[in-house]
Amino acid sequence: QVQLVESGGGSVQAGGSLRLSCVGSRYTGCMGWVRRTPGKEREAVAAVDDSDGFADYANSVKGRFHISRDRARNTVLLEMNNLKPEDTGVYYCTAPLRGQVCDADSTIDWAYRGQGTEVTVSS
Repeated sequence: QVQLVESGGGSVQAGGSLRLSCVGSRYTGCMGWVRRTPGKEREAVAAVDDSDGFADYANSVKGRFHISRDRARNTVLLEMNNLKPEDTGVYYCTAPLRGQVCDADSTIDWAYRGQGTEVTVSS
């Protein structure tokens, strides 16, 4: 059974930064992040391809968030900078089944998801 465990959420003021981490057990491959915000039940954030490190971002976070993959530790990191109040929500680590497309928009349909970690950005 694939397990994804997130850590690193918290509270920060607008303009601040947070770093999320997710460790995948019994899984290798593409990984990413989705979030649930007060306005959206499920919103794509970012994805990273395990094979070549190619990263893809939702327009709402492009230029502010950075996703990376540590293959040795089977970990995916999300560096979030210049955070805005609208980034507030629960962030879920997610991973696809073999054959599912590895890009940011597809993350909302991926099969595996962690329990989530809360991010609060105050104005």
